[in-house]
Amino acid sequence: MTDLRDRIALVTGAGKGLGAVIARRLASEGATVAVLGRTQASIDAIAKEIGGRAFACDVTDAAQVDTALAGVKKELGDVSILVQNAGLAESAPLARTTDAMLERHLALNVSAPLRMARLLVPAMVAAKSGTIVHVASTAGLEGFAYCTAYCASKHALVGLTRAMATELAKTGVTVNAVCPGFLEGTDMTNAAIDRIVEKTGRSREEAAAELGAMNPQKRLIRPAEVADVVSMLCSASGRGITGQALSIGQVT
Repeated sequence: MTDLRDRIALVTGAGKGLGAVIARRLASEGATVAVLGRTQASIDAIAKEIGGRAFACDVTDAAQVDTALAGVKKELGDVSILVQNAGLAESAPLARTTDAMLERHLALNVSAPLRMARLLVPAMVAAKSGTIVHVASTAGLEGFAYCTAYCASKHALVGLTRAMATELAKTGVTVNAVCPGFLEGTDMTNAAIDRIVEKTGRSREEAAAELGAMNPQKRLIRPAEVADVVSMLCSASGRGITGQALSIGQVT
């Protein structure tokens, strides 16, 4: 089992879905977890469950980020694990992909992770140790129809990961991305299922099977499987892994 005692972890988008699963996993391995999210009730519930601390924050708002990180520093200390899970996924044909849609994706999926890392990396470098994990997507490794803005932003996040890892390689700070396919039970997957049901009249079970069939293993990926990889990257076993975009459920 991974031993993360004495580590302070910050997980964004941790009030639900994959972020909550990752927060639970890191806490179960001894980390003290700062649970960030926009909905106070949700992050309070997760923080109470895992013995962490909740910090309400829209990560696209620089002032809110500054306030949240000051609170984390005061209450918990320096962050040594940063999991950037907050994200946005909208779909539209190319002809209906607006500038505003692209800007929303870039703001949350790229600019926010860059800003958060910029603020937290100096303390990691000073400590000569730190772990950053970006939750990207298989859409950051290949192209998918009808999600141009999403694919563009996740490709950018993978590029950000590789650039940061190269710059920080000699400092003791690792930077990696996890790139899952469609996940079982998350809001993003449920929204995709809803769209298929609405457009085709299929049952939810049939729609879920269609999404699962897009993964080579012909199934939806369990969030716990992603948390397993994040846990490994945060452990001593992951110290030699940096600059990687680890595909989960996809052959790339």
